[in-house]
Amino acid sequence: MIQKLYSHFIKQPLVCTDTRDIKQGSIFFALKGDSFDANKFAEQALNSGCSLAVIDDEQYIKDERYFLVKDVLCALQALANYHRRQLTIPVISITGSNGKTTSKELLNAVLSQKYKVLATKGNLNNHIGVPLTLLNITKEHDIAIVEMGANHQGEIAMLCKIAEPDFGMITNIGKAHLEGFGGYEGVVKAKSELYNYIKEKGGKLFVNADNELLKKLSDGAAKITYGASDAADFAGKYLESSPFVKLKCKAKNDTQSMDEKPVISTQLIGSYNFENILSAACIGHYFDVSDDQIKTGLENYVASNNRSQMMKTENNLLLLDAYNANPASMNAAIENFSQMEHSDKMVILGDMLELGEDSAKEHDAIAALLRGKKLTNAVLVGPFFMEAGKAIGAKTFADSGQAAAFLKENLVKNKTILIKGSRGIKLEKVIEFL
Repeated sequence: MIQKLYSHFIKQPLVCTDTRDIKQGSIFFALKGDSFDANKFAEQALNSGCSLAVIDDEQYIKDERYFLVKDVLCALQALANYHRRQLTIPVISITGSNGKTTSKELLNAVLSQKYKVLATKGNLNNHIGVPLTLLNITKEHDIAIVEMGANHQGEIAMLCKIAEPDFGMITNIGKAHLEGFGGYEGVVKAKSELYNYIKEKGGKLFVNADNELLKKLSDGAAKITYGASDAADFAGKYLESSPFVKLKCKAKNDTQSMDEKPVISTQLIGSYNFENILSAACIGHYFDVSDDQIKTGLENYVASNNRSQMMKTENNLLLLDAYNANPASMNAAIENFSQMEHSDKMVILGDMLELGEDSAKEHDAIAALLRGKKLTNAVLVGPFFMEAGKAIGAKTFADSGQAAAFLKENLVKNKTILIKGSRGIKLEKVIEFL
């Protein structure tokens, strides 16, 4: 069945899952969700230019352009895996609790200096996004970078079976999606599924030598290490973050000393991005990207989509990192912000979601951190921060709409403002009033 579907795909290798995003000749996969059944839209997709509609409800079949399968999602995943098995290029997979999308974008920027790279677009990193990413790989590509996200155990293992990566990297393992993973130990088990797959396949890992947990989990695997230590295969030296990260780096076997290496001046805020930047340089070096090309790729990368962005408005300087948040990334952002040499600071924070029974405790800990760092000029948004914020006298709001209304009526000027929260809180709503 998959070979027959693949014969359609190779004639015109385009797929879509949304009738609003149809390209002429593409194959439409009629996926189901909790509140929708795309089988109902198969006819519309065909009339809009699709060459084939893959469905799993035979009542919608009208002619030979309908391709009936038992389960559309399984068919999409199987097709992606079949396509991946026709490829001979290296496939690099990246996962982690924090920084995986930034690391992926940085690596793409570095490798693209030398190769034709296919990288996950945005955060299409789940059971649907990974297959769609793989199906975008063509014979023109030299390397693929596949980001993998998860919110429950077994998901990374399943994605590995689809993508069959040759190389893997875990950025870090922190307290994210605790609710779905069943606590921190569940997160560790889930994220390490990538390491386990690469070990079994005989592939290679890129491991942060400064992270004791990752070092332990990668025991017995073929690996290249990166970190601030001279013991790492690829070492970096953090210089500053005021506000953008500057660093130097070198391979262990490089005859030049670290002092002789040129400074890499990135356009990324936050010292916590040092390891993300270094990982991209390390992997680039492994794939024979020159030092000059690595420097160019890293220096030209500009963050977007509410991740580690700096924005200058008419009234304030904003450090916008509101795409996602969990205790580890929130702590890192606050620590970094507290060290920045700006006199008039303010924080706007949104609830960290999916922490389950640890939610109240983790939000209380962030409030305590703000008090300890003397960052009590704070606007805290969401039900958990509303409660935690009482202890530090912060202005608290149930949602971003209420916070935006307050900021519209109470103009903030001449401040440096950290904005961070989970995606679901939608803190970007407050930006126009800053």
